[in-house]
Amino acid sequence: MARIVQKFGGTSVADLDRIRNAAGRVKRAVDAGDQVAVVVSAMSGETNRLVDLVRAASPLHDAREYDAVVASGEQVTAGLMAIILQEMGVQARSFLGWQIPLHTDGLHGRARIMDVEGGLLMERLEQGQVAVIAGFQGVSPENRITTLGRGGSDTTAVALAAAIKADRCEIYTDVDGVYTTDPRIVPKARKINRITYEEMLELASQGAKVLQTRSVEMAMNHNVPVMVLSSFEDKPGTLVAHEEVGENADMENEVVTGIAYDKNEAKITLVNVADQPGIAASIFGPLSEAEINVDMIVQNVSPDGETTNMTFTVTEADFDRAVAMLEGRKDELQYQQILADRNVVKISVVGVGMRSHAGVAQRMFSALAERSVNIQVISTSEIKVSVLISEDYLELALRALHTAYGLDATESLEA
Repeated sequence: MARIVQKFGGTSVADLDRIRNAAGRVKRAVDAGDQVAVVVSAMSGETNRLVDLVRAASPLHDAREYDAVVASGEQVTAGLMAIILQEMGVQARSFLGWQIPLHTDGLHGRARIMDVEGGLLMERLEQGQVAVIAGFQGVSPENRITTLGRGGSDTTAVALAAAIKADRCEIYTDVDGVYTTDPRIVPKARKINRITYEEMLELASQGAKVLQTRSVEMAMNHNVPVMVLSSFEDKPGTLVAHEEVGENADMENEVVTGIAYDKNEAKITLVNVADQPGIAASIFGPLSEAEINVDMIVQNVSPDGETTNMTFTVTEADFDRAVAMLEGRKDELQYQQILADRNVVKISVVGVGMRSHAGVAQRMFSALAERSVNIQVISTSEIKVSVLISEDYLELALRALHTAYGLDATESLEA
C-alpha cells in the first residue's frame, strides 16, 4: 500500500467525460489498496474566463476579491470529482484550501505557501476516504482566500505530498512524460525515463512547460518523488527525483539530458554607456525596483576604456516597461541609443553530466556555427549552457543540437 497524491490539470478535467476518466484512475489506485489524495485544477479555459470577468467588472479591482472569484474554478472541479467518485462507489469528499488549511502569505494573485497542516487529510486517508483538494488556492494570515499564480495546482500537489508524507506525487497532464526537447519541433525527441530535480528545475526555468518551476523546487527541497504521466494513455511516465547513487546509478551520466527553449525573451542593448564603476548598478537597480526581471547579461570590452555596450534580456511582458524606464533615464545613464529586439529565442542545454565532462559548450557553439546560426548572448551554470539567437533559426538550432548531443531517438527507443 502506498500513499499518493494525484494531480489532474485543466485539460485532464476539461469536461465531465474527462473528469470521469480521471476518476477512473483514482479508483484503480484505491482498488489496489493505495491511500489517495487528489488535487484538481479548474476546467480548461475556466480560469481565463473568470479573470476576464473580474477585469470587465473593474480594471482596478481589489486583489482579494480577484482571488475569491478566480479560486472558484477549482472549487467546481473538486466538487464534481468527489460526486463522480461517490457515484463509482469510492468514499470521497472535497476540500478547499482554507479547509485543510493550506497557509500562504498575503500576496494575492501570486501567494507563496508558508505551511500545510496535513493532520486532517492523513486522518481521512487512514479511514479509506479519498480527499479531493481544490488546487491553486490557500488562505492568508488575514483569513482571506489566496491564489498561487501560474502553475499553482502543481505546487499545491507537491506541498500536500510533503505534508502528508506521500510516497510520490503523480502529475497527470496531456503529455506522457518529459522529453529531451519539444517533439513538435524535433520528431526524434525521446521521452526521459528519469531526470534529476536539478535538471528538471533548469529545464522548467528555461522554458519547458511540463512542470512549473515552483513545484519542482518544492519537490527538491522536500524530497518528494514526482511522476509525470498522461491522463489519456496508459504509458510509463518520467520520474523526477534525486540523482541516483550506489549500485543503481549509471556508470556515467549522459552529458546532456534535455534541451529547452524560451520565446518569451526580448533583447535590449544600451550603446556607448560610460565604462566606469557603478554603471551596472545604475542600470539594473531601477529595473529590479520595478520588479523587471533581467536574465542574460553581457558587457562588451571597451576598446577605448571610456564607453561600452551593455546587452541584456527581459521577459516579453516586461519589455515595453523596461524600454520606457531606460528612455526616461537617458540623461542620467548617458548612453548613445537603445537597440531593442523582440525576435530572439533562448536555447538551453541541460545535464548533470556537464559537471564531469569538458567541451559541452564548445560542442554547442560548433553545431550552431556549422549551420551559420549566430550566437548573440551566452550564459552558463554548473549544469546548463544557454545561448540567445534569432528566433528565425529556432527549429534548425534545436534539431542540430539534439543530434550533436546524441539525443535523437533510435528505432529501438521509439518502438
